[in-house]
Amino acid sequence: MPLFDFLCTACDTHFEKLVRAGDTPACPGCGSHAVLRQVSAPHAPGKSAGILQRARAQAAREGHFSNYRPSELRNKLK
Repeated sequence: MPLFDFLCTACDTHFEKLVRAGDTPACPGCGSHAVLRQVSAPHAPGKSAGILQRARAQAAREGHFSNYRPSELRNKLK
């Protein structure tokens, strides 16, 4: 099921909802079914484990540890 953005024409509430393509949800603000389906903006992907691993390896080669968590730094600095 896709995630859609909606605009309620009765109370001007913007909300997003996971619905089937043909379903029309009720507005969470007023309960009206007079909603308009909006185009959802894509979200940027999060950092993957591979990107973090490469950044940490480069930082270690360069002699700084800015890409490590504090708990990991304690082990590196011992």
